[in-house]
This record gives sequence, C-alpha cells and structure tokens, in this order.
Amino acid sequence: MATPDRPAATRRFYAAVGSEAAEEGFALTLDGRRARTPGRSPLVLPTHALAQAVAAEWEAQGDTIRPDTMPLTRLANTAIDGVAPRLVEVRDEVVRYAGSDLVLYRAGEPDRLVALQAEAWDPVLDWARDALGARFILSQGVTWVAQPELSLSRIRALAERESSPFRVAALNVATTLTGSALLALMLADGAISPEAAWAAAHVDESFQESRWGTDAEALARRAGREREFRSSAAVLDLVPR
Repeated sequence: MATPDRPAATRRFYAAVGSEAAEEGFALTLDGRRARTPGRSPLVLPTHALAQAVAAEWEAQGDTIRPDTMPLTRLANTAIDGVAPRLVEVRDEVVRYAGSDLVLYRAGEPDRLVALQAEAWDPVLDWARDALGARFILSQGVTWVAQPELSLSRIRALAERESSPFRVAALNVATTLTGSALLALMLADGAISPEAAWAAAHVDESFQESRWGTDAEALARRAGREREFRSSAAVLDLVPR
C-alpha cells in the first residue's frame, strides 16, 4: 500500500478537468475523456464531493504533473486497483493492528511522557469501551500482551461495517500512518478530529523533540505522511459509510 514520497513528475497532457455522472458515481474527465487508474480502470469516485476534490488536484497541476501533490488521487487509485479486489484482506490488516495497537503500549518513565500518553490515549480507550464494549490491556514498554478476544471481535465487527473500497483504503492508510487501528476507527466513526488523531499518534515524537530539538529531514518526512493521513480523513468525511 505504500507509495514513494516523491513519485516521478510527468508533463501535463490535458487542459480541462471535469467530472460526469457514471454508473457507480462520478468519473473524472480530462479534456472530456474519462481518466483511468494506473491499472486501467475508470477513475470513478463514489460521491460528487470526492470527485470535485480529486478534480481540484488535477486542475492545480502546472506544466508537470506531480503525484506527490495529489494524495486524494493516489488514494482513489489504491481503492480502485488495490483494495476493491481484496476488500476482506485489507480490512483484516486493520483489525490485526488492534492486537498490538500504539495506544496500548505505554512508557514507564519519565513522568511527563507517561502523563502525555495518558492524556492523548486514554480517551481512545474510553471510546472503545463506551461505543463498542471493547476493553484492552495496557503494557509497559514493548512487551506484547494478548488482548481479549471479545474486544478484538468488537473491533472486527466495526471494521466490517465498512463496505466501500474507498473508506477501507482510507482506514488502512490512517491505521498504518498512525500505528493505531483504534485511532483510525475512531476517526472513521467521527469521534475524533483529524488534528487530534494525528497529534495523538505522535505524542512520543513530540515529547522527544521538546527535549532534543527537531530534525529538518524528519519534519519533512512527517509532513508528507500527514498529507496522506489528512487525505484519508477527507475520504472518510466525503464518502458515507
């Protein structure tokens, strides 16, 4: 599912960008012709709002097309070419993350980091408990702890409510970028904002940066990942369950 940070640019080959109604949604058009994915499938978006957002990425390109500036298009291509044919497998990948979720593994020290993790991650566990009836066991450090089967089955049941390849693709991206299926599912459920979810996923990094300073390359890599994450959040917002 991963894509390079800076895919190769190509010359822009179209003038006009639009969309038109299609059998399964709204097709992106370039100079009046329907666009296709890298797998040669029609680039058809499930909602008009998402089609407009994807079209805006194509319209914003200059003389060259830079895929790294088109995260919604890349996610749409992934949904159509990669997720639709293996929907169950991709959903299962998300569920597996819950067994060793980021928010379950806590620091033992220093006290400030312990407190920051609790502040950011305890509400995620509260949501899982109250909304899903799923309770999880915390671990200190990196020692793996088996989670209750009932809780994992509740996570699976929520994931299985996602039948759109676009939403499942977005959920998968959000999970892998945050390291947390619980954060991603909470985001998909509308129970946390993208800003809060991203901040919660980077509590440890932010804490280390507050102590030792920042690294320009690391910040650039994180900014790229955040663009992908925000695109996944946008798809979850623009495509109803």
